[in-house]
Amino acid sequence: MSDLSLKAQLQHDLHDAMRAHDKVRAGTLRMALTSVTTAEVAGDEARELSDDEVLKVLAKEAKKRKEAATAYLAAQRPELAATEEAELAILEGYLPAQLGDDELAAIVARAVAATGATGMPQLGQVMKVAQAEVAGRADGGRVAAAVRSALG
Repeated sequence: MSDLSLKAQLQHDLHDAMRAHDKVRAGTLRMALTSVTTAEVAGDEARELSDDEVLKVLAKEAKKRKEAATAYLAAQRPELAATEEAELAILEGYLPAQLGDDELAAIVARAVAATGATGMPQLGQVMKVAQAEVAGRADGGRVAAAVRSALG
């Protein structure tokens, strides 16, 4: 990446995709920027999102694509699933690399140690500490499953 903000990078890449007539990439980036703009005007006053906040929006969009692809495959609509997966691949290019299971387990183990958690009643505390370190590099569901197995 360059020294542009993530939002500016998305806008720049959208212009490149439009010039290259890359319809899938352009459509995906346009949708992502719309979600960013929606997030910016949500709440009491409009504001510019930080790169971390833009990453959260992109992660949410990626999760939607993943869920839609799964649903389309279950409904035997592989062509629609392929479209969602193509969009997901584009979005993942902007997200931090996803954690492997071993790395995630290590983060959860550190979170359990840091909170002194002994069982399920402390799940929320451990999740809070673990999510801070994970920072968008793993889906919340995966983090929760790892915390449950560590506390269980």
